[in-house]
Amino acid sequence: QGIRARETLQKGLEKAIQEKLQNTQGKDYADALDILIESGKEHGKELTMQELKDGTLELIFAAYATTASASTSLIMQLLKHPRVLEKLREELRSKGILHNGCICEGSLRLDNINGLQYLDCVIKEVLRLFTPISGGYRTVLQTFELDGFQIPKGWSVMYSIRDTHDTAPVFKDVDVFDPDRFGQGRSEDKDGRFHYLPFGGGVRTCLGKHLAKLFLKALAIELASTSRFELATRTFPKITLVPVVHPVDGLKVKFFGLDSNQNEILTGTDAMLGATV
Repeated sequence: QGIRARETLQKGLEKAIQEKLQNTQGKDYADALDILIESGKEHGKELTMQELKDGTLELIFAAYATTASASTSLIMQLLKHPRVLEKLREELRSKGILHNGCICEGSLRLDNINGLQYLDCVIKEVLRLFTPISGGYRTVLQTFELDGFQIPKGWSVMYSIRDTHDTAPVFKDVDVFDPDRFGQGRSEDKDGRFHYLPFGGGVRTCLGKHLAKLFLKALAIELASTSRFELATRTFPKITLVPVVHPVDGLKVKFFGLDSNQNEILTGTDAMLGATV
């Protein structure tokens, strides 16, 4: 079933790529597929159709689906834990980023964002509890023994990120959403190399991990600064883990815009904007 689904995706991607290659005129922008097509030319060799399809499929999963998953989990946890959201707002105020209910002009620089320690803890905790993907694959480079079992060289092995986070002895109350576990006083992720690995581990750790964390931080700052939001359904949706962590029927949220005085902005037609994330 999975192979058939992949074949369907490959056919759709090939059609889109063919259309892209044939229609190159009249565009004033470059999307991800344009950049992928051009990347091969930088080395004097154009990518084959199969390479383009594989690369595009990887982008959809590794760059889009995983980030969308983590973003949704972030919003859900801020909805469930208003004290965390308020503490985040307090940090933004203390760092001069949020003032009189609005983001101060020029404050969102990379050094300022990286200096937000509590925000970093929030993102880390979201990724600990709701890592978008379950694990990764590796090839055994040399025979080794694990708990009395011999693992031969050349075997393919899979490591589980979720099971690691659930069973790692360094994390206290593993089912509790507690960003402070990553604060300076506790630093639970610092005890051991491979207890916390939302982006994998070793030399093949996720290439886009810093960009992904920056995206999530920017989203959290925007949510905390410019809007009030609430769940648009009576209960939170059920979560499924395949192919990435996501709500079964989406997460429906109502957003209220805020003005500079933290008052809700009322539109002429509807005071609330509804969105599914």
